[in-house]
Amino acid sequence: MKTVRLQRPMLKPGRQFPAGPTTSTRAQGETTGGAKFCRWRLKPPALKTMRTATLNLLHLCLALALPLASFGQASPHVNSDGLIATVGGQPIYEQDLLPKLAPKLLELRTQEYQMKSTALEELIGQRLLEAEAKKRGLSAEQLLEQEVESKVADPSDAEVEGYYLAIKNQVNQPFQDVKSVLQKGVKSLHIQQARQDYVDSLRAKTEVVVLMRPPKVEVAYDPARVRGDAKAPVTIVEFSDFQCPFCQKAQVTLKNLLAKYDGRVKLAFLDFPMRTLHPQAQIAAEASRCAEEQGKFWQYHDALFADQSKLDEAGLVQTARGLGLDEKSFQSCLNAGKFKSQIEQDLQEGNKVGAAGTPAFFIDGIYVNGVRPEAEFEKIIDTELAAVRRKL
Repeated sequence: MKTVRLQRPMLKPGRQFPAGPTTSTRAQGETTGGAKFCRWRLKPPALKTMRTATLNLLHLCLALALPLASFGQASPHVNSDGLIATVGGQPIYEQDLLPKLAPKLLELRTQEYQMKSTALEELIGQRLLEAEAKKRGLSAEQLLEQEVESKVADPSDAEVEGYYLAIKNQVNQPFQDVKSVLQKGVKSLHIQQARQDYVDSLRAKTEVVVLMRPPKVEVAYDPARVRGDAKAPVTIVEFSDFQCPFCQKAQVTLKNLLAKYDGRVKLAFLDFPMRTLHPQAQIAAEASRCAEEQGKFWQYHDALFADQSKLDEAGLVQTARGLGLDEKSFQSCLNAGKFKSQIEQDLQEGNKVGAAGTPAFFIDGIYVNGVRPEAEFEKIIDTELAAVRRKL
């Protein structure tokens, strides 16, 4: 496995994924920003302690992850060799902090990018409106009134009532009492959409080049577990758990993407068994490696996700038998724990690059956490393919 690093700052080889930390409770699934994934959840400490710890961690992550120049402040002094402390004469370097903070650092850097990206899109839209308004001798406000707002019709009573029925439990008032307010609200939504559509039409007629890119992480993967053309320019690295229900759900999206971008996108699989959360994930991962040894990793992979009720040892052997694997060799491989160390390497890789749960994806190093709409994957893939074309 090659050295893994964040583009800013660098990651050095770090901690091992715990088999089951005593400070954790089990969460079957969490939702963050619309994404569903399996992850560890820490027991809540006392409120005051939690606030202090959170603030301290946030400050430390910001100091390491964000470009201080953007805040117009001087950087904390660090020796040229990265030395930040000594304990009994033993040095502690700045890079020693990174393995433990990798998920938080990646999350903060991603949030920073998302905020900047949103602000950039708004600014681009404003510049497009101002340029078009100037051509017509109007202000931006007058242009929007003329081309957008004056063309948006009032919503029909049926539409307003339909909106009311959708939020009825939240309103707790009769329809007639809130009808006029809802009419204004629905029309406002229509105007917002019409404005966006108009800005999009202006953008389609103007050359807009966005140079800002999301944060990237270099991830090492196993070329023996790659699906698709090995020479495809875009690589999706998946950290997954055979017992994770969200990982199972993501398989449809991945297969659709590989079909749509045939020859242009490849998928690399890495094991990330959440061993305390999913007690059968470890042995399932080992079984998949035993299947790989007989040249049928992806067939076995698909079979495990197709039926997650057969992840005990008997079920794993039955699946191997159904795929025509040499059962004696498979059973011997599984009983010997032949691939435990390789699975541990995948776990360490996930921790170093900041995988916070499963499934976790890195599309050419761009982090996508949990089950997401195909369109979100496609947007990143299209951007990466466009970058490849520009280099040709």
